[in-house]
Amino acid sequence: MTVLLKRIAQFASVLLLAMPALAAAPDAVRMEEIIQSYAKSGQFMGSVLVWKDGQTLIDKGYGYANLEWQVTNAPDSKFRIGSMTKQFTAVAILLLQERGKLAITDPVRKYIPDAPAAWDKITLYHLLTHTSGIPNFTDLPDHQERARNPVTPAEELAWFKDKPLNFPPGTKWNYSNSGYSVLGMVIEKASGLSYQQFLTDNFFTPLGMKNTGYDSNKTVIANHAYGYAPGKDGVEVAAYNDMTVPYAAGALYSTTHDILIWDQALFGGKVLKPASLKTMMKPFLDDYGCGFWIKKAGGHTDVTHAGGINGFNTDGHYLPDDKLAVVVMANLNGPAAGEVAEKMVKVALGEPVVLASERKEVAIDPAGFDALAGIYQIAPKFSLTFSRDGGSFYVQGTGQPRVEIFPLGPREFFAKVVDAVMRFEVDANGRGTKVILHQGGRDMPGPRVN
Repeated sequence: MTVLLKRIAQFASVLLLAMPALAAAPDAVRMEEIIQSYAKSGQFMGSVLVWKDGQTLIDKGYGYANLEWQVTNAPDSKFRIGSMTKQFTAVAILLLQERGKLAITDPVRKYIPDAPAAWDKITLYHLLTHTSGIPNFTDLPDHQERARNPVTPAEELAWFKDKPLNFPPGTKWNYSNSGYSVLGMVIEKASGLSYQQFLTDNFFTPLGMKNTGYDSNKTVIANHAYGYAPGKDGVEVAAYNDMTVPYAAGALYSTTHDILIWDQALFGGKVLKPASLKTMMKPFLDDYGCGFWIKKAGGHTDVTHAGGINGFNTDGHYLPDDKLAVVVMANLNGPAAGEVAEKMVKVALGEPVVLASERKEVAIDPAGFDALAGIYQIAPKFSLTFSRDGGSFYVQGTGQPRVEIFPLGPREFFAKVVDAVMRFEVDANGRGTKVILHQGGRDMPGPRVN
């Protein structure tokens, strides 16, 4: 979960047009304003593609694919897509089911015979929907150290297979890269091919996705963007991540164009049969289907998944009923990719978007903030602490610097250094009981704990 990241030092942002200029439709003009607000403030480098009703509204690169050499991003720049990989893994499993090679109701131990007895009741469907209870290996304390070194799928399995389950299979939802790593092993066992080869033979080659593949730390990959991250003194080269580690949970690279090809083929019935597509898009717990979140709001169905890995953040949305696709790929870590993608969807649907720079603060009685000040828990290991210093108001996330916030009203505040809004709920005495953090297209509630 990304919340209130430190402000990124500003750097020059450049724009590269992909093709002859398209007609400047009003929504495309607003989209460009929004993207530029992130690019010019140093929060976003990457590529953006917006396609609606057969028309490309935005198809551009922003900032640099390589800061050292000032090489600009372009629509054909390749980015590590992180957890957007999971949709390919999920579709591969469903395709193998169509071919009679497996069933998603199969127990995982059928394919991983040395799995522990605690996994007896875990099915492939539990892995697909993040309801297996298997601990997420990227949450383990030694993950960052392990991520620097190459690993085989079997060696990676050994990291987490004997850890206690977080909950009985099928009873709760908890995002687990481990589960998708196991699915990669299942694909190899059921197909007789490597994970990489199965995806290449069944998806990338037949669909013409020439700029998508399994990323590598050794192979020279043309037009591959470098990954960067915010640091205390400005933008830094992202920490090394051996690409054998994310495996079937997050090891692919792609372009915005190739993801659009994938979206159109998948939702156009060219990859899976209708029954399999229906299974994929049926939410189980926490609005998660198989490899995608299925969000329904305002009469729209949004099939979406984001990705994050050292140096890269991505976000993709496909709204089949609206014939709308939005793909944002960034080679600078931070919340910008998700925020830009969310705003592109809103503009394309005719909904209003207010940028952080466009919000107008109002005057409130500083003493009135005291009843809201306190600690609010957003996640098990992440809290927001609100405080007042004279006439100024601040929020501080766990392990993050204090950030000034500004009132939109007596119980609603916003940050200027990142696009985030905080709205308080109060009791009969006006004392804060809950805060709702809106950032990156998500509402994250946090009850007061102090």
